[in-house]
Amino acid sequence: MTRLLATRNLKMAASAHAYVRGSTTRFYQWLEASERAGLPAGPSIWICGDCHVGNLGPVASTDGSLAIQIRDLDQTVIGNPAHDLIRLGLSMAMAARGSDLPGVTTAYMMERIIEGYEAAFAPEAQGETTDSHGDMPKTVRLLMRQAAGRSWKHLADERIEGIDPVIPLGKRFWRLTSDERAAVDELFAGDDLRRLATSLRSRQDDAVVRVMDAAYWRKGCSSLGRLRLAVLVAIGKGKDERHCLMDVKEATAAAAPHDPDAGVPSDNAERVVTGARHLSPFLGGRMLSAHVLGKPVFIRELLPQDLKLELETLSRDEALAVAEFLAHVVGRAHARQMNSSDRRTWLAELQRRRSKSLDAPSWLWNSVVDLVAAHEAAYLEHCRHYAMEASG
Repeated sequence: MTRLLATRNLKMAASAHAYVRGSTTRFYQWLEASERAGLPAGPSIWICGDCHVGNLGPVASTDGSLAIQIRDLDQTVIGNPAHDLIRLGLSMAMAARGSDLPGVTTAYMMERIIEGYEAAFAPEAQGETTDSHGDMPKTVRLLMRQAAGRSWKHLADERIEGIDPVIPLGKRFWRLTSDERAAVDELFAGDDLRRLATSLRSRQDDAVVRVMDAAYWRKGCSSLGRLRLAVLVAIGKGKDERHCLMDVKEATAAAAPHDPDAGVPSDNAERVVTGARHLSPFLGGRMLSAHVLGKPVFIRELLPQDLKLELETLSRDEALAVAEFLAHVVGRAHARQMNSSDRRTWLAELQRRRSKSLDAPSWLWNSVVDLVAAHEAAYLEHCRHYAMEASG
């Protein structure tokens, strides 16, 4: 646990934007302490719950299609869609600061976020399964091109350091106990996991599926202290044998506030999978919930086309374009869950309370300003504590 904490602290100290990505709980602490009456009450729908930039990116479907969708649903709940907009606004504002863009650019980004989000509620934006909105920003377009050209070899080289049918133990992967390995074998012997492994259109539905190797996976801030497994699976036999890498992740309670009357599944793994199927159809169609050693887990195959959107250095124009595009993706994920009446009502609510100087609602701008200030201070304190621990 000490090693995991040190790794998380190091990653979060890398930049203020990285700190925001790893501090979901702080966002909801702010939300709890803030004046919620100032936020619009949108219809209760499935929301991401942790809608920062790094949780969006290219996602592949089982039939080979590719789209920008939400790619991490650990915090998904049925709640207020305004929370996703604020979280995205905070993430984009911190990305702008990391690119040394002036504050006026952040103000314009909030306008573009609202424009992109509202455009998702237009009648012509409904009924599509691919999230596209005009021309993609250059940053997104290049990432999509990279994703489309990737193969199993790219994924294997990145994740398990080669295409050999073994997971290399070391800093990232740790040996399982005999009970953990037995639980993995039992899990993948079931029909549900066999169907998941053979779900891609390039695979035979009746192919033999077997576990080749499995290991505990030390990965990411959100996995700290959780059961996280990498499972290397073989599909088929002989010359037709193909390999895939399955991610088995423990699901824990969401920090995001939810509508208590909305019927969110009490099983956290089922909650994550259900939310994914509503918000990100490509990813949700490749996920299952289960239990391993009494812990709720969700399972998905890692595909080489699934990539994280990283915003390193942005120009002003690119920052505005990315903000609008990503807000449109989030808006599409929200809008597809609403009927026409709810879409009209929510759109009207969003268009209220605009100032003469800023074409973005005051609740969004004020929330992002408060959150940027709070996270900047918390980030500096985090760095101070981490530096003291590292030097000690």
